[in-house]
Amino acid sequence: MKFAICNETFQDWPFEKAFDFARECGYRGIEFAPYTIHKNAYEISAQRRAEVRRQVEQAGLETVGLHWLLAFTQGYHLTSPDAQVRSKTSDYLCELARLCRDLGGSVLVFGSPQQRNLLSGVTHEAAVQYAADVILRTVPTLEDCGVTLAMEPLGPAEGDFLLTADQGRQLVDLVNAPCCRLHLDVKAMSSEGPAIDQIIRRHASVLQHFHANDANRRGPGMGDIDFLPILRALQEVHYQGWVSVEVFDYAPGVEVLARDSIAYLQRCLDRLSS
Repeated sequence: MKFAICNETFQDWPFEKAFDFARECGYRGIEFAPYTIHKNAYEISAQRRAEVRRQVEQAGLETVGLHWLLAFTQGYHLTSPDAQVRSKTSDYLCELARLCRDLGGSVLVFGSPQQRNLLSGVTHEAAVQYAADVILRTVPTLEDCGVTLAMEPLGPAEGDFLLTADQGRQLVDLVNAPCCRLHLDVKAMSSEGPAIDQIIRRHASVLQHFHANDANRRGPGMGDIDFLPILRALQEVHYQGWVSVEVFDYAPGVEVLARDSIAYLQRCLDRLSS
């Protein structure tokens, strides 16, 4: 099982320091929030992309992909009834696919609740159709870049669109393209009724990417969620992707979050193997 960590965990650390520490902790991959490079992906030059990729590789890591895709952007929205806004959003996702490819990654995780939440007068059913329209426009670029768009269900604390894995699966099935699949996040799944391992098994056939965190917004092992059945389910469905640590509460400090999260996950794996 391949463990990665989201780069915004390291807050204001220089990339080289962050990547070296991640590798020291035992991570094999790094997942980028694009805004940590530049808030506008169009402004990230080919030279800067090559430099960041070189820093990742020199640290002995791989780039997993991108998440927080539309954070700190303006004018983009996945579920807008405005066709022009949807077209601009699709164009920007295409640029993010190219950025992902240039950094050496292969997955775009679409969370970004503020840029997908339901607008006034838009039903969830209509929003799914609008989202599918945006995604279908990006499919040729995703395929050309070898990048998969992974839709991320989020709990009600974050937004009001795609609140469950079942709803995320509905959108993935509607798009019906190999480059559009499902992302699952432990914190988000903890707000659903079914057990997390059951959700994993139900949607294993379309599962592309996975975020490890606790319902308390800290790292795995820092709250009440038991990851043993979660990792067992991932093993049993033969999940081959990354497990990326993503946290939202930085109070414990960068070193503790990064080091303790992977140490806990590894202990769970050791228990499963024994």
